[in-house]
Amino acid sequence: MEARLPLLCVLACVFTAAARAADNPDALADKVRSIFEHCRGAVVKIQAVDEHGTLYGTGFFIDPSGTLYTSYTIGGDTRDITVLFGGEKVPARRLLGDSRSGIAILKIEKQTPFLALGKSSGMGVSSPVMTVGYPMELPLTPAIGLVAGFDVKYLGRFFSTAHIRASLPVERGEGGAPLLNMRGEAVGVLISSIEDGNGCFVLPIEAAQKVHKDFLRFGEVRPGWVGMTVAAGEKEGVQVQDVAADAPAAKSGVKKGDVLVQVGDTKIKSPEDVLNASFYLTADDEVSVTVLRAGETLTLKIEPVTHPSLERDTAQVLAPQPPGGAALLKPEK
Repeated sequence: MEARLPLLCVLACVFTAAARAADNPDALADKVRSIFEHCRGAVVKIQAVDEHGTLYGTGFFIDPSGTLYTSYTIGGDTRDITVLFGGEKVPARRLLGDSRSGIAILKIEKQTPFLALGKSSGMGVSSPVMTVGYPMELPLTPAIGLVAGFDVKYLGRFFSTAHIRASLPVERGEGGAPLLNMRGEAVGVLISSIEDGNGCFVLPIEAAQKVHKDFLRFGEVRPGWVGMTVAAGEKEGVQVQDVAADAPAAKSGVKKGDVLVQVGDTKIKSPEDVLNASFYLTADDEVSVTVLRAGETLTLKIEPVTHPSLERDTAQVLAPQPPGGAALLKPEK
């Protein structure tokens, strides 16, 4: 993992860059203030109860009918969920909780402001970002920092897809807050803090939208499985190490030793790219896979299925995914 700058250094870099670009030392402060005021109405405090007691978190509306994203911890496996909106506690209904992605989708029966959704794919390391959340027993609070990296694993455990690592101060109660770009668009959902709270991991908004789209189409999440194991090739690219018998990959013609070039819209350069691509597969939705075999480029059509080991339940969608993405495509190290 890349070394993370101390928070004060991060902020100094952000403010210095903005001052140079705009020749105005207050330019970034004005921008942050403007985004905060514009977004604050769509960010809410959430309270829920689990077996350990009362939990507090943050969420944000994504449409005018009261649908909101938050973290799985606060909204995925809890009860008596309420949202502080318009000065009152409003009961919230859980539409879906997905422990694999780390998010929950809730709804209140109100007309609501909502955040515009951006694209995390347009950001790079050192892109300025901010968040707006509710620290424990404190009012709505903005924070600013930088994108520090895009990681597929942490402390030896693989994420379900690449997460944004942001150098942002995070406190208890801010799980589920939006990560915002400098246009005020939500580009991710804050999932967990790192170490002393001066950094966090964020699920990209595209991943949250994939989960939401599955719910709208099927009433549940439908992760797709094709049944192949991959590893970095000795001479080139990413090679198929094994293909499960009777799995979709085998039925489509994928063979051991093939070099993966592309899965869907994702170009493959490393096993981590395969893990990313696998997250966006949907059971029963056909996907194109491009491979190199004996110097020939082949494009194969695969129809993913639900992994045999996953129990599908529309109320509690998925059990936690094992390390390495074994439920989908597994990158071997």
